[in-house]
Amino acid sequence: MHANIKTKIIIRLDGRRESTNVEDRRGRTAAKVGGGIGIGGIIIAGIIMLLGGDPGAVLQQMQGGSGAAYEETTDGKDYSGVDAELVQFTKQILAGTEDVWTKEFEKMGRHYEAPQLVIFNDAVSSQCGNASSETGPFYCSADRTVYIDLSFFKNMGWQIGADGDFAYAYVIAHEVGHHVQNLLGTLNEAHGAMARYGRGTPQSNQISVRLELQADFYAGVWAYNDNKMFGSLEDGDIEEGLNAASKIGDDYLQKRAQGYAVPDSFNHGTSAQRNRWLKKGLRTGDIIQGDTFSPDYDNL
Repeated sequence: MHANIKTKIIIRLDGRRESTNVEDRRGRTAAKVGGGIGIGGIIIAGIIMLLGGDPGAVLQQMQGGSGAAYEETTDGKDYSGVDAELVQFTKQILAGTEDVWTKEFEKMGRHYEAPQLVIFNDAVSSQCGNASSETGPFYCSADRTVYIDLSFFKNMGWQIGADGDFAYAYVIAHEVGHHVQNLLGTLNEAHGAMARYGRGTPQSNQISVRLELQADFYAGVWAYNDNKMFGSLEDGDIEEGLNAASKIGDDYLQKRAQGYAVPDSFNHGTSAQRNRWLKKGLRTGDIIQGDTFSPDYDNL
């Protein structure tokens, strides 16, 4: 495994199947050849999409009218053995989400359609727009795909102080949580409301927070049921996930970046909120208890 990852992958995954819904695009870089997102745009998109939702509106807005053009290039390197353990881990965690959500949807009398997951490096093109590694993992509802640069996992420890196998699994499960929202119609409905208020307004940001907290809850639901099905969690795993949730709260990140927090600009939730909803999913494993849209905003 890469030297930057200090904590060994210890979730019990021995003998677990690997998802076939993973595409490895490492070495196939979406290179910008004109216009597109500047560094300021990348930073904005990164803040919005850090363990976040559908980046389409953000990326398309920043690219609109800019004459952006991307073409796919190949660096000629062989990535088949690079970060092999982490690639296997990603495939096995995605398979776990497929198993859990298939059963959960069956309980609701529905059919679960698994998302695709693309592993990339440097930059990638999606139906939601073009993104660089700096944007972090994201889910695109237009092509029902999760996009992850494995360097995000490698950097989680030293960048935000969150490391460990369950922390990485939480990242994947959170993005898959947005896919669940998409299948249930929640994502489209919320994005419509956000558009009516105007993106970046306090009202729109509050809806975004509700979406993100529900995705955190769904990540907890996955972990609860995956452990119930496979006995996958080790001592300390849950603490890793809760620590990661605390380190990606809007208040924590803003205070770290600028020394103070601006609550009206929050679009993912505070550390306490993210921790609380992930913990609720871990405790109950019941998707019915994940309504983050009915409570008063101050009570989330």
